[in-house]
Amino acid sequence: MKKAIILATVFLFSLGMASVVFAADSAKIGSVDVQKVLLLSNSGKDAKELLAQKANKYEAEKNAKDEELKKLKADLEKQSVLLSESARSSKERDYQQRLKEYQRFLKDAQDDLQSKNDELTNRIVDEIVKVTQDFARRNGYTVIFVRNETMIYLEDKADLTDQILKLFNESKKK
Repeated sequence: MKKAIILATVFLFSLGMASVVFAADSAKIGSVDVQKVLLLSNSGKDAKELLAQKANKYEAEKNAKDEELKKLKADLEKQSVLLSESARSSKERDYQQRLKEYQRFLKDAQDDLQSKNDELTNRIVDEIVKVTQDFARRNGYTVIFVRNETMIYLEDKADLTDQILKLFNESKKK
């Protein structure tokens, strides 16, 4: 009796595997390098330019604040022997306060740039996914993977990145 159950289980398992193999043979599979589409697309280039402009603005502000701090520090060092204890202490507190503001500015600027980068990237990636899904439906794909370094092998004809890039850029013109 046990032998019959085992044979029946093996037989059913074999049938299941055969249907999986058959389905895989008829499946249309592709992949897209989303990072490449993100970097080479017009939207990606625009986002990169926007972030660069914002970073340049912060950099100019940082340089101005940096120069101001250096000047305050130099003045403090030059005048420290001439100033009274209370005046020197007041100038040191002022310098420390401005240094804290500078450090807060640097952190806020970095956080703002990271946040804006994440926002733009997520929005563009969502749009790339929609274009890819529409492409897959229209062209009868069973599955489209995100191409990444964990893929061991991918036949060149399964790489849809250039097609998706072209479609994505065209979709943004509309």
